[in-house]
Amino acid sequence: MILRKIAIAVGVVSVAATCAFAQDPIQTRQAAMKFVGGAAKQAGGMLKGEKPYDAEVALAALTKMNEVASVFANYFPEGSETGGETTVSPKIWEDMAGFQAAVAKFEADTAAAVAAAPADLDAFKAAFGAVGANCGTCHKAYRVSKN
Repeated sequence: MILRKIAIAVGVVSVAATCAFAQDPIQTRQAAMKFVGGAAKQAGGMLKGEKPYDAEVALAALTKMNEVASVFANYFPEGSETGGETTVSPKIWEDMAGFQAAVAKFEADTAAAVAAAPADLDAFKAAFGAVGANCGTCHKAYRVSKN
Protein backbone atom coordinates (compact mmCIF):
# COMPACT_ATOMS: atom_id res chain seq x y z
CA MET A 1 0.00 0.00 0.00
CA ILE A 2 2.77 2.43 0.90
CA LEU A 3 4.69 1.66 -2.31
CA ARG A 4 1.50 2.29 -4.30
CA LYS A 5 1.14 5.70 -2.63
CA ILE A 6 4.77 6.45 -3.44
CA ALA A 7 4.27 5.49 -7.08
CA ILE A 8 1.20 7.72 -7.29
CA ALA A 9 3.06 10.64 -5.69
CA VAL A 10 5.98 10.22 -8.07
CA GLY A 11 3.59 10.15 -11.01
CA VAL A 12 1.86 13.31 -9.83
CA VAL A 13 5.19 15.11 -9.49
CA SER A 14 6.21 13.93 -12.95
CA VAL A 15 3.01 15.25 -14.51
CA ALA A 16 3.29 18.51 -12.60
CA ALA A 17 6.90 18.90 -13.66
CA THR A 18 6.00 18.26 -17.30
CA CYS A 19 3.28 20.91 -17.18
CA ALA A 20 5.55 23.37 -15.42
CA PHE A 21 8.30 22.74 -17.97
CA ALA A 22 6.04 24.00 -20.69
CA GLN A 23 5.81 27.23 -18.68
CA ASP A 24 9.31 27.74 -17.30
CA PRO A 25 12.19 25.25 -17.62
CA ILE A 26 14.27 27.08 -14.98
CA GLN A 27 11.55 26.76 -12.35
CA THR A 28 10.97 23.16 -13.37
CA ARG A 29 14.61 22.12 -13.02
CA GLN A 30 14.86 23.97 -9.70
CA ALA A 31 11.76 22.15 -8.44
CA ALA A 32 13.21 18.87 -9.66
CA MET A 33 16.45 19.49 -7.79
CA LYS A 34 14.54 20.38 -4.61
CA PHE A 35 12.67 17.10 -5.00
CA VAL A 36 15.99 15.24 -5.35
CA GLY A 37 17.42 17.22 -2.44
CA GLY A 38 14.53 16.17 -0.22
CA ALA A 39 15.11 12.54 -1.17
CA ALA A 40 18.84 12.91 -0.50
CA LYS A 41 18.08 14.41 2.90
CA GLN A 42 15.92 11.40 3.79
CA ALA A 43 18.69 9.08 2.66
CA GLY A 44 21.38 11.08 4.40
CA GLY A 45 19.63 10.90 7.75
CA MET A 46 19.70 7.12 7.60
CA LEU A 47 23.22 6.94 6.20
CA LYS A 48 24.54 9.16 9.00
CA GLY A 49 22.71 7.17 11.66
CA GLU A 50 20.51 10.15 12.58
CA LYS A 51 17.42 8.12 11.72
CA PRO A 52 16.82 4.39 11.90
CA TYR A 53 17.05 2.56 8.59
CA ASP A 54 13.67 2.12 6.91
CA ALA A 55 13.73 0.11 3.68
CA GLU A 56 10.51 1.71 2.39
CA VAL A 57 11.82 5.22 2.96
CA ALA A 58 15.14 4.31 1.34
CA LEU A 59 13.42 2.85 -1.71
CA ALA A 60 11.13 5.89 -1.95
CA ALA A 61 14.15 8.23 -1.89
CA LEU A 62 15.90 6.26 -4.61
CA THR A 63 12.70 6.09 -6.66
CA LYS A 64 12.24 9.87 -6.43
CA MET A 65 15.78 10.42 -7.63
CA ASN A 66 15.34 8.00 -10.51
CA GLU A 67 12.08 9.61 -11.59
CA VAL A 68 13.76 13.00 -11.84
CA ALA A 69 16.86 11.54 -13.50
CA SER A 70 14.72 10.02 -16.25
CA VAL A 71 13.56 13.44 -17.48
CA PHE A 72 16.03 15.95 -16.04
CA ALA A 73 18.13 16.50 -19.19
CA ASN A 74 14.97 17.75 -20.93
CA TYR A 75 14.83 20.81 -18.68
CA PHE A 76 17.74 22.61 -20.37
CA PRO A 77 16.50 23.92 -23.71
CA GLU A 78 18.38 26.61 -25.58
CA GLY A 79 17.42 30.00 -24.17
CA SER A 80 17.17 28.85 -20.56
CA GLU A 81 20.80 29.52 -19.73
CA THR A 82 19.99 32.60 -17.70
CA GLY A 83 17.09 34.09 -15.84
CA GLY A 84 15.44 33.46 -12.54
CA GLU A 85 17.98 32.62 -9.90
CA THR A 86 19.60 29.82 -11.84
CA THR A 87 22.98 28.46 -10.80
CA VAL A 88 23.52 26.32 -13.87
CA SER A 89 26.86 26.66 -15.58
CA PRO A 90 27.12 27.71 -19.21
CA LYS A 91 29.18 24.54 -19.58
CA ILE A 92 25.90 22.61 -19.92
CA TRP A 93 25.22 24.20 -23.29
CA GLU A 94 28.90 24.17 -24.27
CA ASP A 95 29.08 20.42 -23.54
CA MET A 96 25.49 19.20 -23.85
CA ALA A 97 26.64 15.68 -24.78
CA GLY A 98 28.75 15.47 -21.62
CA PHE A 99 25.92 16.82 -19.51
CA GLN A 100 23.45 14.37 -20.99
CA ALA A 101 25.92 11.54 -20.36
CA ALA A 102 26.23 12.61 -16.71
CA VAL A 103 22.45 12.64 -16.32
CA ALA A 104 22.21 9.24 -18.06
CA LYS A 105 24.75 7.83 -15.59
CA PHE A 106 22.72 9.24 -12.70
CA GLU A 107 19.60 7.64 -14.16
CA ALA A 108 21.34 4.27 -14.61
CA ASP A 109 22.80 4.33 -11.10
CA THR A 110 19.51 5.31 -9.48
CA ALA A 111 17.69 2.63 -11.50
CA ALA A 112 20.22 0.03 -10.32
CA ALA A 113 19.78 1.19 -6.73
CA VAL A 114 15.99 0.96 -7.02
CA ALA A 115 16.27 -2.52 -8.55
CA ALA A 116 18.54 -3.59 -5.69
CA ALA A 117 15.79 -2.61 -3.21
CA PRO A 118 18.25 -2.45 -0.30
CA ALA A 119 16.82 -4.38 2.63
CA ASP A 120 19.31 -3.19 5.23
CA LEU A 121 21.57 -0.24 5.93
CA ASP A 122 24.72 -1.88 4.56
CA ALA A 123 22.99 -2.69 1.28
CA PHE A 124 21.63 0.86 1.15
CA LYS A 125 25.08 2.34 1.70
CA ALA A 126 26.43 0.25 -1.17
CA ALA A 127 23.55 1.16 -3.49
CA PHE A 128 23.60 4.83 -2.58
CA GLY A 129 27.36 5.25 -3.00
CA ALA A 130 27.26 5.57 -6.77
CA VAL A 131 24.11 7.69 -6.65
CA GLY A 132 25.66 10.21 -4.27
CA ALA A 133 28.89 10.34 -6.25
CA ASN A 134 26.89 11.35 -9.33
CA CYS A 135 25.44 14.33 -7.51
CA GLY A 136 28.84 15.72 -6.56
CA THR A 137 30.38 15.08 -9.97
CA CYS A 138 27.58 16.79 -11.86
CA HIS A 139 27.34 19.73 -9.47
CA LYS A 140 31.08 20.33 -9.69
CA ALA A 141 31.08 20.30 -13.47
CA TYR A 142 27.72 21.84 -14.35
CA ARG A 143 26.68 24.17 -11.55
CA VAL A 144 28.03 27.58 -10.59
CA SER A 145 29.19 27.56 -6.97
CA LYS A 146 27.04 29.59 -4.60
CA ASN A 147 30.10 30.75 -2.61
